[in-house]
Amino acid sequence: MTRFHQLLFGTALGLVASTAPALADPQNPAEIGRAVDALIHAQTRESPGRIEISRPEIDSHLRLQQCAELEAFLPPGAKLWGNSTVGVRCAAPERWSIFVPVRVRVWANVVVTMRPLSRGQTLTGGDLGTQELDLAQLRPGIITDAQRAAGRVMNISVPGGTPLRADMLRAVPVVLQGETVRVVFGGKGFQVSSEARALANAGVGEAVEVRTATGKLLKGIVREAGVVEVR
Repeated sequence: MTRFHQLLFGTALGLVASTAPALADPQNPAEIGRAVDALIHAQTRESPGRIEISRPEIDSHLRLQQCAELEAFLPPGAKLWGNSTVGVRCAAPERWSIFVPVRVRVWANVVVTMRPLSRGQTLTGGDLGTQELDLAQLRPGIITDAQRAAGRVMNISVPGGTPLRADMLRAVPVVLQGETVRVVFGGKGFQVSSEARALANAGVGEAVEVRTATGKLLKGIVREAGVVEVR
């Protein structure tokens, strides 16, 4: 279950509508807010971590014709992640639409470094900790499971307290540049193998180029020490 918080921030609304000085039956602003909340709740139900949503109260002075059926929507290109916008529109009896600013925070425990780490250093459990951070404020690829980082090698040097991303790490090499490896070719109902020379270091699950005895250049995935699968 996600936790859904409504916090006040700001008061401005982007308005695309014609308003009249007085309406006999104006739209209840609270209903607009509820339409926004319902869309956000539905869209973030499966999001990772703990969700916090904040939006301003709908201006009680906003004068719009009461709508028979409100429709909340995400504008083109918008996503409910960080600072975003939700639209609410009405088709009848009068067409109007407004845009409500929202902020979506996704709190989760992410893997962080417990001390400064150097490029080429192999990570151990003591190098890693966790901290609850807002995923919406971090770059993609953040690691949330310490087991995905332990035993891997740093691609760069980082200070202590750095949230780790997948692109900061590489697998421990089990194929070394210049060594002879077994290249496995697979297909439906058959498998053959031959030898080739690795052109770079690579760990299990990583891509590596190899050159065969005939000089052909192939690219495959390291499956285990000394074995590269080519499809």
